[in-house]
Amino acid sequence: MPAPAPLDRNPLPGTAQSKSPAPQGSPSEIRDDEQFCSQLEDRELLSGPNRRLRDLQLLYGVAKDFILGFRSLHFVGPCITVFGSARFAEDHPYYKLARDMGAAIAKMGFTVLTGGGPGIMEAANRGAKDVGGRSVGCNIRLPFEQSHNPYLDRWVTMEHFFVRKTLLIKYSYGFIIMPGGFGTMDEMFEALTLIQTKKLKNFPIVIMGAEFWPEMRHFMEHMLKGATISAEDLDLIKWTDSVDEAIAHLQEKAVSQFGLRRHRVPQSNPLLGEKALEGSH
Repeated sequence: MPAPAPLDRNPLPGTAQSKSPAPQGSPSEIRDDEQFCSQLEDRELLSGPNRRLRDLQLLYGVAKDFILGFRSLHFVGPCITVFGSARFAEDHPYYKLARDMGAAIAKMGFTVLTGGGPGIMEAANRGAKDVGGRSVGCNIRLPFEQSHNPYLDRWVTMEHFFVRKTLLIKYSYGFIIMPGGFGTMDEMFEALTLIQTKKLKNFPIVIMGAEFWPEMRHFMEHMLKGATISAEDLDLIKWTDSVDEAIAHLQEKAVSQFGLRRHRVPQSNPLLGEKALEGSH
């Protein structure tokens, strides 16, 4: 019996394959979709095989993102990253909680690092600036939204979500998880997975916003009962709405555990175009 023919994706540009099915939607919808996709390198990178030269170009774009991020964030000092939704306005209780948390983190001597956008990210960065602390953002370039917030001493804008997520983890000694959507869930479970698999040291993870998380907490307990995680995996998380409790946890699990010194920052070299964050010495 002959083997079935392999399924194929849309033909690569310039290849001699049969025509792909006509796209669905009105001409204006198709045009808008093409315009949107043309501005997203990730869309092309993740769409399957490209021509070899194009894949090499896309790989160079990934390396460029990493190098830009390394050069921008290497001298900002030890960070605590705050994750959370971009959709909360400044009068929302979670915005106020994130702002208080950002201020408390800065008072510890840490740099507050966020995704650099609005909502929870803005609140944490704003809290750091309220008390004269250091505030940094790692933003993402999107075609129709997401510009950096005005409370940043330094920011870098990435093309690729996965590069941005790596940088938000790379420079941090702890993570504050505020209420959020799919992106926040992705960032939280990425950090948990890296710690669980020993790819990352046991950095503290604090989850705040008790009214938002009961189903998630119950589901984690369900995973424990189903033996898909271990009891020690849940010990990685501190659940609290108290800024004081969160800071005490960071003090024990980040500062004391890793012997961090206040305002420890690598020395920059102006000859290499490197620039320390103002106020970080």
